[in-house]
Amino acid sequence: MGEGNRRREPLREQLREQLREQLAPDGAVLLTVECQQGVVGGDSALPELAAAARSSGALHNVARLVAAAHEADVQVLHAVAERRPDGRGANHNARLFRAAARLPVQQHTGSAAVRIAAPIEVAEQDLVVRRLHGLSPIAGTDVDPLLRNLGCRTLVVTGVSANVAIPNAVFDAVNLGYTVVVPADAIAGVPADYTPAMIRNTLALVATIATTDDVLGCWKAPRRASRAHGDGGVRRA
Repeated sequence: MGEGNRRREPLREQLREQLREQLAPDGAVLLTVECQQGVVGGDSALPELAAAARSSGALHNVARLVAAAHEADVQVLHAVAERRPDGRGANHNARLFRAAARLPVQQHTGSAAVRIAAPIEVAEQDLVVRRLHGLSPIAGTDVDPLLRNLGCRTLVVTGVSANVAIPNAVFDAVNLGYTVVVPADAIAGVPADYTPAMIRNTLALVATIATTDDVLGCWKAPRRASRAHGDGGVRRA
């Protein structure tokens, strides 16, 4: 082993231990952001983003994290962006909102577009928070009080997009006092090379950057007794 490798190994172990503490199941919550059919599904309003989420493996990794969280008794919260068909209450104060209102696929309340996309499975114990306004899954929504009532200390942020909603979620969570973990291979944005640059130059300054496998390693746990008795089935939201 080279000198550089010997120096890096204690650092890696230190980071692994830090992550194990942050991701203790009794204080961690997994947040999926806009992993809905109308965003990352086959009939997405944003096909380039949907393609990036799938081809990069990010959506598959979100599904892996959700499944592991269910097994480890880690609370899962799905943040969904939607819009009333009449647009009432929606933002119109930025180019992004005006462009979204003209897209051929709309994230209308109650439609298939706002259901959680495959291969993510939604369990009965999961919470789904839907917002009609803004850019953030957290600001102005029920997410913060729900997290506090759940005893959350660490929020694991996954989903899309690395361009807008993910950094909003990370900054809002940090400003509210939560520790944030971002599995870098479980978020996506466009263009493809923007996501790692944004992680390296922005999110890494305020969050612990990990991989899906790092998080899964911390959540290895025996199957819950309730599952063994047939409880806790999964469904689509």
